[in-house]
Amino acid sequence: MLAQARHLARRVRVAQRVTWLPLLVLAVITFAAVPAHRYGWQLTCVPVADGELCHGRNLALIVYWQVATAVAYVAIAYGYLRAARARGLGGRVMPYVVTGIALNVLVQLVALLLANEGWGMPEGSERPDGLAMFLTRLIDWGPAIGAALLVLAWLERHLALLLFAAGYLAVLLVPVNFGWGTHWGGNWQFLPPLVIQGVVLLLGGLGFALAQRPWQHR
Repeated sequence: MLAQARHLARRVRVAQRVTWLPLLVLAVITFAAVPAHRYGWQLTCVPVADGELCHGRNLALIVYWQVATAVAYVAIAYGYLRAARARGLGGRVMPYVVTGIALNVLVQLVALLLANEGWGMPEGSERPDGLAMFLTRLIDWGPAIGAALLVLAWLERHLALLLFAAGYLAVLLVPVNFGWGTHWGGNWQFLPPLVIQGVVLLLGGLGFALAQRPWQHR
């Protein structure tokens, strides 16, 4: 009886999963962030002894991610709850949604503080050291998405999603740009990492969608 109860509980957890939905929705908002990344920068320059020092800030990008992630998590919650009702099951997605929104708000506050301090894309200044670059990548929207996916993996007891989220975070925190932006790329040097993030989410969503085909659970 205990084995049957465990088997039934596992079947319920599997039936509750709509893992592909958040990955595809988050992939869409990642790709849609390209215009804000490219055209949202504003430079503020001050004269110095040997010329001028310019700092950039991108408030449009902050606003975009705030609105886009809020809409995304609302859509994810709706999709999960609708799927749960269609299957006659309860939904466990709300802790994931709350965590995702809370992490997004935290990232927004940090980004605003950094913007007020003049952080951004300084022109003519030295590149930050490795630790500063790592912290910059860590305090960003991508890692916030990945951390929330870890919560979803725990809620669903989903080992595959746990491994995917860990791999996604590793991709975000490793500075992969294939040389783009080192000597070329200009204002588009943000593009390769952003596209890589979006492609990882997209491929993950498609993979989980194939693995969770409805007819596999009939």
